Amino acid sequence: MATKHRPHQGDSDTGVATETKRKEQLKKPPLFRVLFHNDNYTTMEFVIFVLQTVFNKSETDSMLIMLNVHRTGLGVAGVYTKDVAETKVAKTHAMAKEAEYPLKLSIEPEEP
Repeated sequence: MATKHRPHQGDSDTGVATETKRKEQLKKPPLFRVLFHNDNYTTMEFVIFVLQTVFNKSETDSMLIMLNVHRTGLGVAGVYTKDVAETKVAKTHAMAKEAEYPLKLSIEPEEP
């Protein structure tokens, strides 16, 4: 018959070391605005299509952003982390190239 090992009454050491760690403060990643630039060749319909499909904007929001680009030369499609912004720009440039439009987008840091 096996017997259980019982620590001696004076043996209070459990053999487990504990250490208190401070929680690291995680910073929010910097955000970037995706900008559409006006040109004289890309159709308004194509810009609206891209805003809806790539940037998940509603029809109304897409129309307002497109009109802002048309009237002022620049429009903000959204604010994203850098990786997301770069991915959306690359996808849009690929779609524009395939459709033979010179549509230009850029990103810039969002002001805190």
